[in-house]
Amino acid sequence: MTKIERRGPGARGRLTLSAMLVLAAPLMGATTIPAVAPVSAVAPADSTGRATTKHGRVADHVLVISIDGLRPDAIERFNAFTILRLMREGSYALTAQTILPSKTLPSHTSMLTGVDADKHGITWNDERVDDHGHVDVPTVFGLAKAEGFRTAAFFSKTKFHHLEAPNTIDYVRSPKGGIFDFRWDATRTVNEVGKHLRSRSAAPNLMFVHIGEPDYAGHMFGWMGRAYGNAVRAADQAVAQLLEKAEERFGHGNFTVILTADHGGHDRNHGSKDPRDTTIPWIVWGKGVAAGVELPTGIRTMDTAATALWMLGVDAPPGWVGTAQMNAFVDPAAMDAATTVSAAAVE
Repeated sequence: MTKIERRGPGARGRLTLSAMLVLAAPLMGATTIPAVAPVSAVAPADSTGRATTKHGRVADHVLVISIDGLRPDAIERFNAFTILRLMREGSYALTAQTILPSKTLPSHTSMLTGVDADKHGITWNDERVDDHGHVDVPTVFGLAKAEGFRTAAFFSKTKFHHLEAPNTIDYVRSPKGGIFDFRWDATRTVNEVGKHLRSRSAAPNLMFVHIGEPDYAGHMFGWMGRAYGNAVRAADQAVAQLLEKAEERFGHGNFTVILTADHGGHDRNHGSKDPRDTTIPWIVWGKGVAAGVELPTGIRTMDTAATALWMLGVDAPPGWVGTAQMNAFVDPAAMDAATTVSAAAVE
């Protein structure tokens, strides 16, 4: 049975106690992430030795991770070792751009609908579902679900209720609202993901996870300061844990990740045309991805939606401005040839 947890309007609030503790104290310990197959690895072959992965169908499981407020220059400065590893082993751009206004809800709406704010119409940055309803353009969740794929989303802010359009997401977890449930820290989000992936429900083909720590710290203490650095490392550890849980459920080397952000920030705010606000990281890692490739400039947040659908073999709707970043992936023809050689060697 489809399990959807619908959330109601939320009141404003402040950081949860656990989130504040994460930001105030240095991060202790580290979580390792699963090894990824080398770039030379190929898609699984069927009994004839032909690769089962085809052009435009890179993986059966796509995980999109958005780290709210993550500036690209923070990744190396604060030694986000998990994200740095994804860059080394995958394809990446540190010059990708979000939309204007460079704020959480409008930017995530573009990230997950493939269109700019002039099309999806969400320019505010708080929860107003009672007044405006859900986004009225197709989301990646609805488009994937219409093609028979299972979808899941884990949001850590109430404003994401606008993206929870009915009958589009098979499994949703997000804050209800109120002063103690206004938003979730990364620990709770990761735990919610783990519970779902350990359940007997069918494994999601498209899963979105939002991590909010850097944005919380940026607004409270300022971007690029010590607390912000602790928050970046906390988010990085959460990414490592997510990858471990994904590998346990999907299998080693059997999923692909897009890791990005909705915006950056400076001082204690964001939303302007300042490059510190608009420049975001865009990283692809996992099955079918070419390793160590620095992608060209020009990537926009709408490309996340288009690339996620392309990886599942789903066509983007007409009118989308987002485009699939195919140059981040291994040439399918080369993958087929390598699989054939491998099968012949076994014989």
